[in-house]
Amino acid sequence: MDKPIAKKPVYYRYRWHIAGGIAFIALLVYVGIAASGGRKLRTEAENLIIGEASNNKFLEYVDVEGVVQPILTIQINAREAGSVDRIIAEEGTMLDKGDTILTLNNPDLIRTIEDQQDEWEKQLISYQEKEIEMEQKSIDLQQETLQTTYELNRLKKSYALDEEEFNMGVKSKAQLEVARDEFDYKTRSTALQLEGLRHDSAATILRRELMKNDLERERKKFERAQERMEDLVVRAPLSGQLSFVKVTPGQQVQSTEAIAEIKVLDQFKIHTSLSEYYIDRITTGLPATITWQSRKFPLRITKVVPEVKDRNFDVDLVFTEASPENVRIGKSFRVQIELGQPEEALVIPRGDFFQTTGGQWIYKLNESGTKARKTPISIGRQNPQQYEITGGLQPGDKVIVTGYSTFGDAEELILK
Repeated sequence: MDKPIAKKPVYYRYRWHIAGGIAFIALLVYVGIAASGGRKLRTEAENLIIGEASNNKFLEYVDVEGVVQPILTIQINAREAGSVDRIIAEEGTMLDKGDTILTLNNPDLIRTIEDQQDEWEKQLISYQEKEIEMEQKSIDLQQETLQTTYELNRLKKSYALDEEEFNMGVKSKAQLEVARDEFDYKTRSTALQLEGLRHDSAATILRRELMKNDLERERKKFERAQERMEDLVVRAPLSGQLSFVKVTPGQQVQSTEAIAEIKVLDQFKIHTSLSEYYIDRITTGLPATITWQSRKFPLRITKVVPEVKDRNFDVDLVFTEASPENVRIGKSFRVQIELGQPEEALVIPRGDFFQTTGGQWIYKLNESGTKARKTPISIGRQNPQQYEITGGLQPGDKVIVTGYSTFGDAEELILK
């Protein structure tokens, strides 16, 4: 017995045509939505950070990592050449000014000093001998002058007596003239002798002064030679910590060669590097702070190195008040360098949106907080916590500042 065949519905025969029509209609709807409002994306609101645009104090500053260094590092150079005889101070030792670090040995220098000493002693003996000779010559001249003066006085008395005898008629005129000629000669001779004595005294003083100068030069040369001997003992020029010694016993070092280093630990500085972007805005005297254990410690820029290396330049800062108790060389701190005074501005919190959008746009929420659409914005200055908004937002606007790596090219976000 034949089974009756059920007649299939009409839509069954055209099911593929219907499915194709539905798909085409869905495509048209999608294209229409995309053309009218862009792609929409649903996302969880609790996974986002939402910030609010507000008028607030904006302080432009740079947040960088700084390393604690000693306020002063002194390189010690050998003042004399020689071989290292003995190293007395160990690396890391705290030294006072004048403490011995190491000693050098230089036999050639010792011989030079001995030669200088011999020359000094010879000059001293020669000076003493010449001084005795000049003193003796001066005494002899004084004795001769005294004798001549005595004879002149005697002739003067004799001539006066001859004049009386001539007036009395005892002596002739010829005898008186002979006595007068002898007296005149002796007078001029005595005057010349006295003049010679004065010149000799002045010359003696000058020669003695020249000899003293020569002797003084030799004495100073000898003292300098002795000072060179002292330079064979290398001492700490200032109090501080001996950070390292570069030489070993027996090593030959040259004059001016670096042999050790001392770090002055009376005060510390913080050294950091900044991007060349800030080189025109960073100057000495700018304030800065570090925060340690919820306490702020103020600093001040004392040195800016204008040379740019690897697109960075170096800056040194010092504490203007107290420093943290646990400051140690090599310890790192986050440093906030202020680039100006706080100003009133429209700001939003920082977020990763800037890396995705380049600061050109941001998702702004509607009043109900259920949707967020792309909104063009203009960003001015920035600091590690805020962006200054110069256009596109108003105070009170709420924006999404994180999660942009997951949004793709969505024009609108629907918050759940």
